Amino acid sequence: MNKYSYYSLINSYQIEEKFCENLINEISFINKEPNWLKSFRLNSFKILKKMIFPKWGNFFLKKIFFENSCYYNFHDNKNNYSLKKTFNKIINKKKAIDFVYNSISVKTTMKKKLLEKGIIFCSLNESIKNFEFFIKKYLGSVVKPYDNFFSCLNSSIFSDGTFVYIPKNTICPIELSSYFRINDEVGQFERTLIICENNSSISYLEGCTASKKKNFQLHTAVVELISKSNSIIKYSTVQNWYSGNKFNKKGIFNFVTKRGICVNNKSNIIWIQIESGSSITWKYPSTILKGNFSNSEFYSISISNKFQQIDTGTKIYYLGNNCNSYINSKSIALNNSLQIYRGMVKNYIFANNSKNFTSCDSIIINNGKIFTFPLNIILNSNCLIEHEANVTKISLNEINLLKSKGIFNFQCYNMLINNFCYDIIKKLPLEFFSEINDLLNSIIKYSII
Repeated sequence: MNKYSYYSLINSYQIEEKFCENLINEISFINKEPNWLKSFRLNSFKILKKMIFPKWGNFFLKKIFFENSCYYNFHDNKNNYSLKKTFNKIINKKKAIDFVYNSISVKTTMKKKLLEKGIIFCSLNESIKNFEFFIKKYLGSVVKPYDNFFSCLNSSIFSDGTFVYIPKNTICPIELSSYFRINDEVGQFERTLIICENNSSISYLEGCTASKKKNFQLHTAVVELISKSNSIIKYSTVQNWYSGNKFNKKGIFNFVTKRGICVNNKSNIIWIQIESGSSITWKYPSTILKGNFSNSEFYSISISNKFQQIDTGTKIYYLGNNCNSYINSKSIALNNSLQIYRGMVKNYIFANNSKNFTSCDSIIINNGKIFTFPLNIILNSNCLIEHEANVTKISLNEINLLKSKGIFNFQCYNMLINNFCYDIIKKLPLEFFSEINDLLNSIIKYSII
């Protein structure tokens, strides 16, 4: 493995077919999928052909030639020494992890121990074979294929992903996690489906990385969370894709649809995200508060540098009564990068006593740009919706004061930015806590002159 480009020399094979029905049929054939799932893919593809690529994003995006992309890449797990070596480097014996490499899940640990408690944790392809009932019932139930262009694209050609099922009255004893890695010059199109039954809870971690490649690469994922009565889903993600070079070339296009639904009373969904990589990020993790007394929280740190463009935020839909949500977004734009917070809170006419508080704080360094586009749709006057926003630049007085104490220039910025982000970082699971500090420090160290 190359120390800096994070590339592993692994024998892999890919489908050369262009984006068409033949490609979908071939993916379905390789995975030995049931007919209903093949129909799901083909119907999504028919819908996609009628859709137009969205152009409302407030960033610059070159035309994507979908017919030239590679959509499916697979490898031999059994006889691939380099692949096993890569997996052993990231494995943690105390943590359950699903390792998704390019298009396929390589290995999932601690499946048997979790299954003893009734917890299902496996790759999506394995769940289709062994737990078809859940997949047939819930796949596409929260994010419909026709929801948007990218969810429809994913529904047509998704390759693998992660499936989690927590039964009634069960607290998952360990953190469950997935590691998504793009190693070759291919796209990645995974799906994640998490179902948490009544009186249960789960904390799930997601990590994403990619090696440097000559061309832009496409990452289009779909995440669906289903939280039932008195249950809690905590979904934490750190996305550190390759962001491209200093000439605004290469990198990952990260176009993701994430949505959860609080189905019954007193259900909870918590989103925590750290966005530090990819050339362009376009994603809005959202929650539908359907059950009465449901709750959703959204915490986000996004840091961009060079020519990175990040358009992210969240959406909260109030359908039930006495529901609450809290949004805390932190944005740091360095040098020539662009940051956009785009949030929506929609309170339907039949949803009473809704409460929301939104806080958007931003730091601009050098020539960074930050925009905030809040949208509050209030159809019921019996609610409380609050929004606060603050934009600041780190002043030279602050830097000079710290320098006078013998602190180096980039360390001054480190201290100020880590303090700015601390109230969100401390909410991350312990496994991510120290890593995020190191990640932020490395970005700032090579960005501040």
